Amino acid sequence: VAEDVKSLRSVISPDVSKIRNIGIMAHIDAGKTTTTERMLYYSGYTRALGDVDDGDTVTDFMAQERERGITVQSAAVTFDWKGHRINLIDTPGHVDFTLEVERALRVLDGAVAVFDAAAGVEAQTVTVWRQAEKHRVPCVGFLNKMDKPAADLTLCLESIRQKLKANPVLLQLPVGTGRNFSGVVDLLTNQRLTWKPTDDGRVYDAGPLSESREEEAELLREVRRARSALIEQVADLDDDFAELLLTDFGHDFDAVPSVRLQEAVRRVTLTRKGVPVLCGSSLRNKGVQPLLDAVAAYLPSPNERPRDLAERLSRLLVPFADQHVEISSMTAGNIALAVGLKQTATGDTIVSSKASAAAAARRARTDVVLSGVEVPDPVFFCTVEPPTLARQADLESALNNLQKEDPSLKVRTDPDSGQIILCGMGELHIEIIHDRIRREYGVETQLGPLQVAYRETVLRRASAADTLERTVGEKRHAVTVELAVRPSEDRAAGACQVALAEEAAATLSEDMREAVENAVRGSYLQGPLLGSPLQRVSTLIRRVQMEAGTSPAMVSACVSRCMLKALRLAGGQVLEPVMSLEVRVEEEHLGAVLGDLAQRRGTVRDIQSRHPDKVLLASVPLAETRGYSTALRTLTSGKATFSLELDTYRAMSAQEQNALVKRTAGLL
Repeated sequence: VAEDVKSLRSVISPDVSKIRNIGIMAHIDAGKTTTTERMLYYSGYTRALGDVDDGDTVTDFMAQERERGITVQSAAVTFDWKGHRINLIDTPGHVDFTLEVERALRVLDGAVAVFDAAAGVEAQTVTVWRQAEKHRVPCVGFLNKMDKPAADLTLCLESIRQKLKANPVLLQLPVGTGRNFSGVVDLLTNQRLTWKPTDDGRVYDAGPLSESREEEAELLREVRRARSALIEQVADLDDDFAELLLTDFGHDFDAVPSVRLQEAVRRVTLTRKGVPVLCGSSLRNKGVQPLLDAVAAYLPSPNERPRDLAERLSRLLVPFADQHVEISSMTAGNIALAVGLKQTATGDTIVSSKASAAAAARRARTDVVLSGVEVPDPVFFCTVEPPTLARQADLESALNNLQKEDPSLKVRTDPDSGQIILCGMGELHIEIIHDRIRREYGVETQLGPLQVAYRETVLRRASAADTLERTVGEKRHAVTVELAVRPSEDRAAGACQVALAEEAAATLSEDMREAVENAVRGSYLQGPLLGSPLQRVSTLIRRVQMEAGTSPAMVSACVSRCMLKALRLAGGQVLEPVMSLEVRVEEEHLGAVLGDLAQRRGTVRDIQSRHPDKVLLASVPLAETRGYSTALRTLTSGKATFSLELDTYRAMSAQEQNALVKRTAGLL
């Protein structure tokens, strides 16, 4: 592989205005990794075209990625394009690895959103788009797979408007449809870009359209209409461009120079008022070079994005997927790797010292607060055991390292059995972790059955009181607690509150108040039915009365005992995670998929036509999705695709809940 990649040692760090730190994001199978591979090839940093199906891509270098043909871990590559340095991160599209996208987007300046031109906006596209919105990352859209028979430009643009609530700014028109897709027309320059179907796409023809050629006359009229619509749209989004039109080109909007239109599109992109959209087919080697041009032209440089600090570390590496080159320093705006950090985990922000951070805050005249990574709650868990007790320490070391890399992986120890429990974002997530423990750390672990991470809540308001008395030596500890629990009015997932009545607040010292609140929050971690964490519960501490000298530990124990009483009196309700399911399937297999979904307690929300397939939108309990990938392949002869995303937690029926509680207790 080393011979296929140019040396990075000779690359000089460019001016910060020429740097583009970007991510590639999309729904699974939209073509992110293939697009990345074409970018590397056309920029000259690889000498052969990598292919996901062949398992020889640069960014999917993990064994698990090459075997499954998916991206599991974000990979960084650095290359140059027409005088610009592009630091690119290829992110996963599978919902199990959403955190990989999150941690990449928070440090990037721009993103390329890849869409399947036959599907438009899909389920995971919405998820990653929300993440980009949260971090206010400007985006460029790329309608990939324009060579598919079902590719539909109008459908894609409309789905971007409706599902993403964004303004697509169309910069290209495709030439030809389906297998006849041969290139695009640039609406800014009116140039036709044509790729030959037989070569590697490195060379393409570019030339103006001509009215004298009969086969181009109709296309030219369509291009003129589209360019006029583009000019009007940009004028609506950018006041400076609108003023330019009215003052200098009021007599003829078509006379606007392409460079002035490009400047306006860039302003629209940076202010996130619009999303430039381009077309192509990465697998067929068409349209990727103009996409690289758009990255350089429209996405921001690091100095055009708000930043609180720029950092300098003692040892740095320039990343190129699984290869790294050590450098002595790097200027602001670049992306690099740091080696040898022992106490740092994903999501941490490193500064040279507390003094430098304080100095930066003084210069900025405000508190410097860097956002962390929001880690979603795990939805699946299972036990993991080493092959022998002698390998227990090796397993624990491996899990500690993996948690630093992947904060969405949670590891805990069962207090009753002492077993190690893995908590992850889905079946595939835990499967990949298990495989990495075996391959990277050489520990042949055994996984227990996969379990669903249920939640619990209370049905009604309930009050309880409890008194705890103990004599230790000659000292007597005595405390009485009165409290009430009720369903919370805050419907946000995971929301649980604790409040103190005025009488209780007035009698408690700071350390006693902390002991009370910690005891309540500790009680929220284990519900009365299954021992699952509680959601949507509010607790009011009405009274805490104690004898002088009573320890905070005694107060905390009394509160915990009283909470258990109140929760049992309030009646428990199990909440199960429900997934939003999207299945794309040929019509002949739709009946079989619907029948299987009914057996999984699924609810169909909609069935859409997406020629020539059907798209099934449904809700299905997470517990019923285990093994769904294999079942769907069997039902459809491998011709269907699907995506799952956590939607909400909903209350189980009394019958379902009773059966679950009995199974958990080992009675069934």
